[in-house]
Parts: sequence; C-alpha cells; structure tokens
Amino acid sequence: MLRLDKVTKTFGANIAVDAASFVVDQPMMIGIIGRSGAGKSTLLRMLNRLTDASSGEITFDGLNVTALRGVARRNWQSQCAMIFQQFNLVPRLDVVSNVLHGSLNQRSTLSTLFNLYPDEDIHRAIDILERLGIAEHAPKRAEALSGGQQQRVAIARALMQDPRIILADEPIASLDPMNAQVVMQSLRDIHEQDGRMVIANLHTLDTARRYCDRVIGMRDGRIVFDGTPEQLTTSMAREIYGADANFSEATTSTQIETMEAAREMLADIAAQ
Repeated sequence: MLRLDKVTKTFGANIAVDAASFVVDQPMMIGIIGRSGAGKSTLLRMLNRLTDASSGEITFDGLNVTALRGVARRNWQSQCAMIFQQFNLVPRLDVVSNVLHGSLNQRSTLSTLFNLYPDEDIHRAIDILERLGIAEHAPKRAEALSGGQQQRVAIARALMQDPRIILADEPIASLDPMNAQVVMQSLRDIHEQDGRMVIANLHTLDTARRYCDRVIGMRDGRIVFDGTPEQLTTSMAREIYGADANFSEATTSTQIETMEAAREMLADIAAQ
C-alpha cells in the first residue's frame, strides 16, 4: 500500500506541493492531471526520492520512503522506476544496451565499468523489447528511433528493473497522437498484465479518462480532485485547470482517424 501523508515541498518561499495526501491500497493505473506548475512532476520526484520532501511522509507497505538514505534509497529507486518526458536514453548506445541500463543497480561496479552483462539479462532485455513491439530495433542506436519508439525503449528500461511501481512524468507530452496512444496502451498493458502500479502525469483529460482507473487533479500544489474517470466532469476539470479553461466534448474527424490508426498499430504489435 502506498500512502502519502501531508507531503509538502518548498523551494524558498514557493510551495511546489502543499500537504498532498492520498492512499493507494492496490495496484492500479493513476493519472495525475493539472496545469504546468501545478506540482505534478515534483510530486513524482518525491515519490522516487529524486528530491526530498520538506515535510510529510511517504510510506510503501510499511516502509518509510522519506527516511531512506544511501543504499536503501537506491534500492527503493530500483523498485520505483521513473520514465521521463525526454526519454533520458544514451543516444549513441544501441537500444538493447539502453534497456540493460535498467539493471545497473543489480550489478557489480566492475561489470558496470566494462559494460558486461550476463546472457540471461540480454535475453530478458530482448524479450521486453519484443513485448513492446520494438525488438527489431535492438541493435540500432537509440538516436535513430522515432520519439514514440524511444519512449518504449525507456519503458523497457524501467521494466528491466522489475519495479513494483512505475512513475511516468509526462510520458506522451512530446509525442504525436498516434504514438501517444501506443505508449499509453503499453503502460496500461503493463499494469493489467503484470499487476504493477502505474502513476502517470498527464496533460489531457481524455487520456486520463481513457486509460486510468483513478485520477488525481492538482492545482497550485494542492490536490483538488481524487476520484474515478467517471467523476471527472467538465465542471470539475475547470476547478483543476481554472474557470477560463475550454473543454470540448466533441471529437474531430482527424482525432478519430488518428485513434483508428493507433488501434491498427497496436493490433499489429499484438500479432507479432
């Protein structure tokens, strides 16, 4: 069980996250929405311990995450994998080597220095790439792939850690709509098939409604909504994004075509 109790992060006089509290008592896919600057990324970084909370407490299955230091902190980060908007791959390395970097915390310093990987790790990395529909790109440099493919490599690297939680910080913000749907469906499949908790920062309401079991809305560092996608009404969305926000329920023909193309791509991946 993941529990946040009045978790706060301040930067000088600025409050980035203000007394955030919620409980997740079973693995689910959670979307965190809100405007830029609402505190979404800072919240995930505190969960992963990339940044320290100023006050409050984060616990997972009884472990006080906010108190972890040194090796214990690094062990937690291997159990709570992070996926970033800009992929954070090593561009000149091949795809499979980037995926294998997900196992660095489990390897000795000597093997890390000489880039030595056991055969079983290499086979596992390729299996994960196969699962995500990009195994044929394993020998290519990461920089040769499209944005959507690079993000799937980043997801594969996270899976290589065999984490209990996957945090995705704006994973589709830099992707076109078709690749965005492929990436979101990949994350949804990981949740459903592996039973892993997935928490993703998202910009669009439609994405949160379509892929998530639960949606948390943030505004000015505070949680102002926590409920199911069905409870995320247009009026509630205006509470999250501001009264001047414009939310259309209409779906354009271009959006429909993009969605259909994404579904076809996903079907092709599943058939491989």
